[in-house]
Parts: sequence; C-alpha cells; structure tokens
Amino acid sequence: MQSGLSIRFLFCFGFFLASIQLFGQVHNLSGKVIDSESRNFLDEVSITLKGTPYGRISAAGGLFQFSEIPEGRYTISFNLDGYNKLEKVIDIKEDIELGEVILTRFGAEGSGSALQKSIRSNNIVALMNDRPNFVGGNMIMGIPPEPKKVEGNNYLDTKWNAASILLYRDQQMLEGFRVRYNIVSNMFELMEPENNLVSVMPGLRSQNIVWVDSTYKVPRYFVNGMDFLDEGVPISGFFEVLVEGELPLMRRTMAVLKESNYNAALMVGERNDQIIKRNYYYYLIGKDLIEIPKNRKKFHLIFGEKAQEMEDYADNNNLDVKQPSDIFKVFTYYNSQFPGFEPIMSQLLDETTN
Repeated sequence: MQSGLSIRFLFCFGFFLASIQLFGQVHNLSGKVIDSESRNFLDEVSITLKGTPYGRISAAGGLFQFSEIPEGRYTISFNLDGYNKLEKVIDIKEDIELGEVILTRFGAEGSGSALQKSIRSNNIVALMNDRPNFVGGNMIMGIPPEPKKVEGNNYLDTKWNAASILLYRDQQMLEGFRVRYNIVSNMFELMEPENNLVSVMPGLRSQNIVWVDSTYKVPRYFVNGMDFLDEGVPISGFFEVLVEGELPLMRRTMAVLKESNYNAALMVGERNDQIIKRNYYYYLIGKDLIEIPKNRKKFHLIFGEKAQEMEDYADNNNLDVKQPSDIFKVFTYYNSQFPGFEPIMSQLLDETTN
C-alpha cells in the first residue's frame, strides 16, 4: 500500500512539474534563517510553500533554496521548535533572494510578553452607521429635509498600513499584509498584496501589532488590552505603546457617537450625528494600566522617588503636563535615565484620523 501511494505521489508530482514547464515560467527562491537575538544562523528550520509540495529544511548556515517554482503568489512558512512561527506572503515573478529571515524564540527579550521583540524588529459595540434616521420637523415649501448622516468613521487610521501581526495561537507571525483597525468592532481588516482582497480578523486573535505609518514613515506599536488589567479586569481593545522602559506610557483611542442636536423647527444645531475620537493616556505598572491623573501634583507622584526631579524638569522646560505632547516628553526623560532605554519615536504622533 505504501509503495502504491509513493508511486501515485511521484506521478502527480511529475505531472505537476511537467505542467509548470508547459504553461508558465519557473524561478528560484532562496535565503537564510537567523536568530533575532544572537544573529546566529538556524539549521533544521522547516520551510514550506503552503498548499504546494515544496518543502525544505535549512542547513549549512541557515541556508535554503527552492528551484523551478512557477510564477504566482505563495505563503512561505518557517517553523522551528521553540520559536515563533513566521509566515510571509511572496509574489514570485522572478528569482527572489529573501536575505536574512529572522525567527524569534518564545519569550525573547522585549518589554514584557505583550510586546515581543520580533514585532519591533520586523517592522503591532457597533455604532449605528446605517440606521435610517430622518430629521423630523417642518418642511419648507413641501420639500422634505435630507435624512441625517453619520460623519466620521470608526477606524484608528483610515489609511492602509504595512504591518506585522503576532497571533496568540502558536505565536504565529503574519506579514505581507496592509491593515487598518476598527476601534468599535475590535476587528482588523487585512488587505492582501497584489489582488487587494480584504479579509477580517477579530482583534481577540492578535497579541500585538506593529505597522509602519504611511504618512510619517515610522513604526507604531500596539498591544492587546487582554494582557493588561483595569481595576483587576482585562480590557477589550488595543493600546499604543508610546514610551517603553521602566514606566511605559500607553495610549488608547476611543470612538464615541455624538448625536445630532438639530432643532428642525428653529433650524439650528448640528444636523448629522458625528463620530468623535478621543485619546486617553495610561501608565503601566506590572499588568495594571492606570489612567494619567489630570491634577499636576498627582501626576508627578507617578514617578515615586523621582517625583521632585520630574517636576523640576517640567518647570525648567515650561511643560504643561495636561498636554499629551508634554506628558510624552516627561515619560521619555524619566525612562531615559535607566539602562537599555531606546525611544520608539522622537515626538508624539497625536492624531485621530477621520
């Protein structure tokens, strides 16, 4: 029986190769796999093109090569025990050299389990949009008023940004997609390259994500609130890591519906409903997220023994700690005093894109 299966497999594979030669060009694919921390080459990595008979094992310095692959889009998968699984979407139209493919060990160095170093190195209740509400009241000259609309949107950023996503399941890494995030539904929309097909993934599946902001060309890092606690309860939705280190600074963007206050009789007020985006800022102690206090004195107490030093720094630099950009500067200065600090961004990107 096993011999018969082998013969049939060889026949099908031979037919597959013959079809390639008859109906399309073939190309080569190569690269080498390395460890994200040590930068050492990784042998014995299982490398497959999903949905095809192609498979390789990296050897001789992490090297791998596929020959005579037909043109087309593929998902290449890298698997090694003890490491995060990595998948990349590639479009083969010519010979491709992937260069160094980086795998990250489980629990590798980073700012806690919620922000994997691999994410950084690989640059992280429905609103009623369609409800048929109509403005009531008087009609002028028999012409009914236009129905009210909803202005704005529920997206953290309406642009599609290139992203890397780390999934909770098997610590799998997704790359090669462009994404945007719906704040209200807690869903990611993923656009595949080339064909622009869009799929939807629940935010509950993603541990963290980094995307390269298409406007500012800088990476932005987001972690799932399920890994943190607010008064002892896990949080739904994603937080942006603005400053990491001894005392991380986090931001959460919320979308709220401001309903129309239009008075049809007097014809005054806002005719349409509006989606308003508001930013809230937190600091992280262990797994506990605590909102930044509004009171100036309470704000400086966040920094414990360095409270007076932080207050002096704010005063000497004319910083208003009620302003997000100045809060960002104080947290950056505080964390810079501890070994190993590396800023994520040089200035606060304080945008709530509509």
